[in-house]
Amino acid sequence: MESTDLMNIIQGIPKAELHLHIEGSFEPELMFQIAERNNITLDYESIDALKKAYKFNNLQEFLDIYYTGAQVLLKEEDFYDLTWAYLTKVHSQNVVHVEVFFDPQTHTERGVDFKVAITGIYKALEKAKEELHISYRLIMSYLRHMTEEEAFKTLEESLPFKDWIHGVGLDSSEVGNPPSKFKEVFKASAAQGYKLVAHAGEEGPADYIWEALDILNVVRIDHGNRCLSDDALVDRLLKENMALTLCPLSNLELKVIDKLEDHPVAKMLDKGILATIHSDDPAYFGGYMNENYYETAKALNLTKDQLQQLAINAFEASWLSDSHKKKHITDVKNYFLSLN
Repeated sequence: MESTDLMNIIQGIPKAELHLHIEGSFEPELMFQIAERNNITLDYESIDALKKAYKFNNLQEFLDIYYTGAQVLLKEEDFYDLTWAYLTKVHSQNVVHVEVFFDPQTHTERGVDFKVAITGIYKALEKAKEELHISYRLIMSYLRHMTEEEAFKTLEESLPFKDWIHGVGLDSSEVGNPPSKFKEVFKASAAQGYKLVAHAGEEGPADYIWEALDILNVVRIDHGNRCLSDDALVDRLLKENMALTLCPLSNLELKVIDKLEDHPVAKMLDKGILATIHSDDPAYFGGYMNENYYETAKALNLTKDQLQQLAINAFEASWLSDSHKKKHITDVKNYFLSLN
């Protein structure tokens, strides 16, 4: 398939994004603009200098610059602008549903009120629903390098905004911070009606995926790359039709894989795993949804049928109602039929 043809096909696919950290969509141009507005001096003299810093050897090196960038977000307007920039970008790529992570502790730890962050994010999501026809779910993530006690504090802060938040997740530094560390706060989050997801098996071992399933009782695994090293785990994922939200360009940039040709998503599809593709932190990792689809398809020689399956899987794994899932999946199938 010619590159132009492949990109045109991917552009036309109706897509759902289920693994996106809103703070990770912070493009350098907007970061400098908001920093200037808030009278904050960044450690980088120019946009180009900041972009050159986006070279990471591992997850921790990325997180260090990710948290530095987040320092300029102070006001409701900042969070609104950040979220709106992401939504308009993915709208241009035919993304019609998003399930967005935000990290309240990244902001409350530096004195920004929970309400300030979530209100800005929520207003942009609501505007996109009305004006861009993008449906959404919002997921509050606990930072796993912090304590469970601190996560409980965040859970308490979230309760006045329960109607805006659909689930909780677990992100940040994976190695040395197993899912089991957050057993009680996940149990308490479920009692508040939140759906549960967790990052597991990105840099951490397959055992972390087992813990996320057995101890946290998650309904979806974020990443999950390492599952193929454990046949019993693969059987479990298949039996429960457990979705994995994979992020190929992120995995490449963070050296989780050496090259995209090594990415496990095609093998997962072959086994029948509910594998999906997303962008994770697109401003830092070189691409949004279309770029992740395109580069992965090119590297793994994915067929149209595999591209269709990835798009269908994402809607299947989403938190949309069954009727909305069915509509979107029909749209995907009709789109691919139109290509023949």
